[in-house]
Amino acid sequence: MTDNVVVRLVKRPSGMVTPDCFSIQAEPVGEPGEGEITVKVAFVSLDPAMRGWMTDRKSYIPPIGLGEVMRAGIVGEVVKSNAAQFAVGDFVSGWGGAAQYFTGAAMMFTRVDPSLAPLERLIGGLGMPGLTAYFGLLEVGAMQPGETVVVSGASGAVGAMVGQIAKIKGGTVIGIAGGPEKCAYCVDTLGYDACIDYKSENVSARLAALIPNGLDVYFDNVGGEILEACMNHLRMKARVVICGAISVYNATDLPPGPRNYLNLLVQSARMEGFVVTTYAARAGEAVQTMAGWMNEGKLQFKEDVQTGIERFPEVFNMLFTGENFGKLLLKVD
Repeated sequence: MTDNVVVRLVKRPSGMVTPDCFSIQAEPVGEPGEGEITVKVAFVSLDPAMRGWMTDRKSYIPPIGLGEVMRAGIVGEVVKSNAAQFAVGDFVSGWGGAAQYFTGAAMMFTRVDPSLAPLERLIGGLGMPGLTAYFGLLEVGAMQPGETVVVSGASGAVGAMVGQIAKIKGGTVIGIAGGPEKCAYCVDTLGYDACIDYKSENVSARLAALIPNGLDVYFDNVGGEILEACMNHLRMKARVVICGAISVYNATDLPPGPRNYLNLLVQSARMEGFVVTTYAARAGEAVQTMAGWMNEGKLQFKEDVQTGIERFPEVFNMLFTGENFGKLLLKVD
């Protein structure tokens, strides 16, 4: 195996990511060192957090170095193994890179069973997005039956799971999404009680009409003006879960924080950010529970699958233009 198309970061972006930030070229497939495996990648997960990893600043994870393979979640088949825990032919999911073949530490991967669900589902609804929604809503947000949950990015990979889990747990769910098609999907397919189109509606005014008594949990995937709008409607002891801020990831000058943050004080509310890897030891619990909900027809998940590793820059930017509908994946082969 000598042909391996690899995406490497060669320039740090300013604003929107441009194609010249990457080199995409063929190179030999790597040989796994001690404790490493080589994975034939089936799908690359494209996630907003990847934009932050391209910036050279301190974060919860080191930035990607210039010249390094573009870090990404992947799922695929082990084709070479120099690690006791995996054999050739195993299917795995974990942190790898945008490439046809990825060689790296076995400890960054977990075995998955493609007989239980398609590979794209194992990296999507039952992968990082599902785990983020599950623990973000139920642990960080401490959502209880009968509460009102508002979620932004409501038709996206994480948001769609948040809203459905909140309904399963007996909540009232208001989504915020961009465009009538996505809003209709949230209500008609996912079962939300209502969905606000931020592109054509005043978010704060619509929230006031829909939930005059306010919200108990706001699950924030976008930040910016929508975060501020939702913080106008906090109930006593409300929880604001900070999962992401896709609206500002490409900003060259970061906007100021919410001007109404003192509403947290007035309502004895709290705002808390989290990273899903904090709950890695409990991933099996969440996957088992969500798989059960999926099998019962209570939980649905939508993938937006694009094809071709050479299209990585173009497809990645779909996250920030709103072109994707559902969990964005890049099918490699």
